[in-house]
Amino acid sequence: MKIKLFNDKKQLSGDLKITGSKSESNRLLILQALYPTLKVENLSNSDDTQYLKKALDSDEELVDIHHAGTAMRFLTAYFATRKGREVVLTGSPRMQERPVKLLVDALKSLGADIAYEKKEGYPPLRIKGKTLTENKVKVQANISSQYISALMLIAPSLPNGLQLDLVGQVTSAPYINMTLQMMKNAGLEGEFAGNKVIIEPVKKLESKTIAVESDWSSASYFYSLAAISDTANLRLAIFREKSLQGDCCISEIYRQFGVETHYEDDAIVLKKTSRKKPRHLSENLIDSPDIAQTIAVTCLALGVPCTLKGLHTLKIKETDRLAALKAEIMKFGSSVKISDDSLELIPQEEFKENVSVATYNDHRMAMAFAPFGLKVPLEIEDAMVVSKSYPDFWKDLEKLGFNIDKG
Repeated sequence: MKIKLFNDKKQLSGDLKITGSKSESNRLLILQALYPTLKVENLSNSDDTQYLKKALDSDEELVDIHHAGTAMRFLTAYFATRKGREVVLTGSPRMQERPVKLLVDALKSLGADIAYEKKEGYPPLRIKGKTLTENKVKVQANISSQYISALMLIAPSLPNGLQLDLVGQVTSAPYINMTLQMMKNAGLEGEFAGNKVIIEPVKKLESKTIAVESDWSSASYFYSLAAISDTANLRLAIFREKSLQGDCCISEIYRQFGVETHYEDDAIVLKKTSRKKPRHLSENLIDSPDIAQTIAVTCLALGVPCTLKGLHTLKIKETDRLAALKAEIMKFGSSVKISDDSLELIPQEEFKENVSVATYNDHRMAMAFAPFGLKVPLEIEDAMVVSKSYPDFWKDLEKLGFNIDKG
């Protein structure tokens, strides 16, 4: 479905509840499957989380997780440990183009029985679950933190626990810390220091309920809206000042655009305090690559040149996000240069109107460009792709005064 959207008021106010963090929800679902005494509240209503939950509840041999990349990584590790269970883990055509070899190699070194059904190094995978008794593994640390988190999550259920030796520069360390802290909150034990992660074996956990914090990646689009607006007063729940999510760094980055964050009970309040903006924005997003698209579009709308680095993992996401950003930003008349791990934007003062933004089966492309509707009318193709992480996104924009034509 293609939508048209625009908001010429440029004065935003509202009170919204953002769905639970997909990252936290997916980690807790794996832990809950391994330790059923764990209970989870405020679970994400995203497609990714629902596909993961359905897969964990399924007794079928064929498990299809569609576009859910996190589910592919986490379930590869999970099913490898389910003694006596055999599954074929598959996904969408794009998922079958996303590499999983480093994780599979790591699991095989622990004794896992995994075979490729089609192309070497890519899903679908045939996994025959067994008891993994090896307790040390080396894994490249500079590709995706989800490989590391997948191994960490199964580690306490292994008879001898697990030691991960991370080779190379660690990518997205906050996500590794998030995984470890969530495991500790559940009652598990481990440590992450330098390039080593050690997780102790645990057979049973005491009954405990853990509430999922709302998603900071989803909150980033409202920071973009606040920055582009003339005035903004937005209250978003449920968020914590001491968050486990790396994308909470968005609050500090957007202070440069005059957006202040205030914490009130279980919420954050975003206020546009000034019309200031940086002459040039330079950020290394190696620890928070999922907010790169949001920041790039904000800079485009405000006419702020930017250089974003640390983006090498974006090429293996739902789409090649760097190439996609370049193609869509250029439609508005601005210049973009990309490399394997960076993006440089040189925005123009005049914007083309009624541009049709392609989303490439990528939820973040749709949501990142939506705030641009405060500048000019635009179209978003395949708009319901947002259901992957934030199904109510367009409804929430309407609450803020956006005119959305779903014709």
